[in-house]
Amino acid sequence: MARVNLLTAAGAVEAYETRGVRDWSPPASPAFDRVAYSAAHVVADPRAAADPWVDAAVDWDATLRYRDHLLSLGLGVAEAMDTAQRGMGLDWPTALELIRRTVKLAEGRPGARVASGVGTDHLPPRPGLTAADVIAAYEEQAAAVEAVGGRLILMASRALAAAARSPDDYERVYGAILSQVREPVILHWLGPMFDPALAGYWGSADPDEAMEVCLRIIARHAAKVDGVKISLLDKEKEIAMRRRLPDGVRMYTGDDFHYPELIEGDGRGFSHALLGIFDAIAPAASAALQALAAGDREGYRRILGPTVPLSRHIFAAPTRFYKSGVVFLAWLNGRQGHFVMVGGQQGARNARHYSELFRLADAAGLLDDPDLAASRMRAFLAVQGIEP
Repeated sequence: MARVNLLTAAGAVEAYETRGVRDWSPPASPAFDRVAYSAAHVVADPRAAADPWVDAAVDWDATLRYRDHLLSLGLGVAEAMDTAQRGMGLDWPTALELIRRTVKLAEGRPGARVASGVGTDHLPPRPGLTAADVIAAYEEQAAAVEAVGGRLILMASRALAAAARSPDDYERVYGAILSQVREPVILHWLGPMFDPALAGYWGSADPDEAMEVCLRIIARHAAKVDGVKISLLDKEKEIAMRRRLPDGVRMYTGDDFHYPELIEGDGRGFSHALLGIFDAIAPAASAALQALAAGDREGYRRILGPTVPLSRHIFAAPTRFYKSGVVFLAWLNGRQGHFVMVGGQQGARNARHYSELFRLADAAGLLDDPDLAASRMRAFLAVQGIEP
């Protein structure tokens, strides 16, 4: 057991002893019956002569080591996505370099999966943006990622959300891109809780109406769609959409609140995974998926169930700041040497939030080395004026 003083929800200081028990271990040779991607965070370079709010300085060695860690656990890497602070500090040129390096890293691993985010984030917001502008921006990024050997995730576009005047604009844009891509892609429906600029995506503020537009696009281009990831934090809507997908098109859950039951599925199907929380809980996710593939549903639930309170805390509103918790846990577990983020996003959550994160990670058995984690937690809180 390790001891550390933590803040309570009321802001008082409380002595805490770690007590988490890990009665599972990740498999030495992972073999899953679900496709499972972890969206992966980037490790900032705190020594770079860069202004964090302006420049994206990345520690490439540490960033790639983390991806190697995820791949070793049997998880695919969803690269340069929201978890990597795309649109919140990570610009397109740096994202493309990240994609290039990760694709190269995975080349030597049989069965390794990497799918990379393609968007329009290099398109400056301006009055008069048109669907044609959005198509051209998507085409530019898609061509660049395909040129380095990457597979595509078509990320939701802030520019399209701003430029579209009706669902027809979404159908035009996605139809143009899907008709050109080299291999089937993953579509990404990111809800406004993750990015307020995406409110009304697919041409409607009503999620059911929006779903109809998305399903219509998928049906028209099913041969070019590997799957769709939806991040609405609404399991019933995900299940409803999953049951209506064309044969061969996968549902990838992006629901960081209900992922265990959605991945396990029911008598009518299941979801695959493309989750930001898998970055934070990767060893547990790997162990649970191995148990599920072996038919051990009780073991799957026992391993993954305790991670849900942690995930709900990390993804609590404002949900878009979840990346801070993901990186904080990576630092506590010694996966990187500092708690500094691209864009200075380590300051997006407060000390009470990080204290509760520590407790919940411990309860889920996700502190790899409790003594190291407690030492780093004490150092972090000391900067907040809390004596160890």
